[in-house]
Amino acid sequence: MKKLLLVVLSLMTMMAFSACGSENVNTSDNEDKANLEDKVKIVTSFYPIYIETLNITKGIDGVVVENMTKPQTGCLHDYQMTPADMKKLENADFFIANGAGMESFLQDVIDNQKQLKVIEATKNIDLIEDEHGKNPHVWVSVSNCIIQVQTIADELSRLDPKHADDYQKNAKEYIAKLEDLKQDMHEQIDNLPNKDIVTFHEAFPYFAKEFNLNIVGVIEREPGTTPTPSELDEIIAQVNNLQAKALFAEPQYSSTAAKTIANETGAKVYILDPGVTGENDLDAYIKAMKQNALTLQEALK
Repeated sequence: MKKLLLVVLSLMTMMAFSACGSENVNTSDNEDKANLEDKVKIVTSFYPIYIETLNITKGIDGVVVENMTKPQTGCLHDYQMTPADMKKLENADFFIANGAGMESFLQDVIDNQKQLKVIEATKNIDLIEDEHGKNPHVWVSVSNCIIQVQTIADELSRLDPKHADDYQKNAKEYIAKLEDLKQDMHEQIDNLPNKDIVTFHEAFPYFAKEFNLNIVGVIEREPGTTPTPSELDEIIAQVNNLQAKALFAEPQYSSTAAKTIANETGAKVYILDPGVTGENDLDAYIKAMKQNALTLQEALK
């Protein structure tokens, strides 16, 4: 009986320790889950907004940022949302979009994701509008990028006051860098002898307005829409009239049409980057714009 009692007591002790161990594991798992749920989850629509938001949220504990689309997606012209995109938005607290028509699906998101707070980064920007509608490529202007950064920071501060001071501090630091960038670019571009340019698509009107450039022709109104023979003839005539025979393609799209025009005119094809693709680099936009300034210096001298 004594032996049996000892065996029973031993088993009970082992069960007690095992139960305690299980309780500790479960507690830890629950704590990890709670910590994840406590985080502020931000989803951005595409790469330029992602880079702006990363700069605004850098180093802030409890805030995570995820880009909805792949970093090589480019502009969201006619982009169709995927089930994976919808899942990201369902689990997000805030969705930061460019707006101004860049995300054609934005109204559907607003209508169907009632729990989601949506921030449109273009809401404080005067939009350029022509016969094709509003131009959403506002960030390509450094001045507009600055406005977007401040708008995002202000809206995040309002919606998430716990981190407001950090959002504003980071925005101030990034805007100071952008102001320096803008000044440097003006010094490089303002006094160039030639200001007429032919661009690949409608990504650069805000950039041209900021740096007093004159877009005399556009190769493709929308990426992937090959110019018609008559449009091609018109662009060739425009290029032939340029003092500096330069065409500007974009790294995200095929330069076939630009090369065809170059062959007909003797123009040289350069690359201007609207900053819509890249790596997970806080300074990606600044680097792209610095390179654009150097490219213009070479092409328009």
